[in-house]
Amino acid sequence: MNLLEVRGLEVHYGGIRAVKGIDLEIGAGEMVCLIGANGAGKSSTLRAISGLVPTAPGAVRFGGSDLAGAPAFRRARAGLVMVPEGRGVFAQLTVEENLAMGSYLRADREIGSDRARVFGLFPQLQERRGQTAGTLSGGEQQMLAIGRALMSRPKLLALDEPSMGLAPIIAQKIFEVIRDINRAGVTVLLVEQNARAALALAARAYVMESGTITLSGEARALLADSRVREAYLGEAAA
Repeated sequence: MNLLEVRGLEVHYGGIRAVKGIDLEIGAGEMVCLIGANGAGKSSTLRAISGLVPTAPGAVRFGGSDLAGAPAFRRARAGLVMVPEGRGVFAQLTVEENLAMGSYLRADREIGSDRARVFGLFPQLQERRGQTAGTLSGGEQQMLAIGRALMSRPKLLALDEPSMGLAPIIAQKIFEVIRDINRAGVTVLLVEQNARAALALAARAYVMESGTITLSGEARALLADSRVREAYLGEAAA
């Protein structure tokens, strides 16, 4: 069963048609990645699905419900939660306060146990729980952005370029946590500049070029596809 279905999605910025009528779908529990060159429309797609930019036309269905016109906070309340490019942490708030903001829409009694789970995934955050987010390293801020999203108990976690600007060893840690999150049952839609890492993580993938989807299929097959290897993995054609 598909958790997310996107049909004919378009995103316009003034006279610029950034996303040109794409279709994609994600089954419950899947991890799917969206790869492509800078400017291909990947982030615009994620922002449109999350309700951060308007779509005209296009349909987004989540959990069987039509999200047409729904604002971002209603989508988040439904379980469609985005970790934005650039992390977007609240710099003047502490780590613990940032996590509390992630659970703002909740009213249950399990917030404390979920915070403990986040600290289990990211021990550095527990060590810095009273530190303001603006003083954290880039890697720690990315951990906090993911942790804050997890505090809302997402059904689908959409991640926009989570490894951007990070040292390779920190990026690897982030990828391992994303895999663990997915294995715990959270559906993941991943936009990632490191195409090799994204294809190694995901079950399926879509390739975007100039606002359209040009290839799709099992991630392992795309990782072996000569067109993908040449265009996105830096390997010359044989």
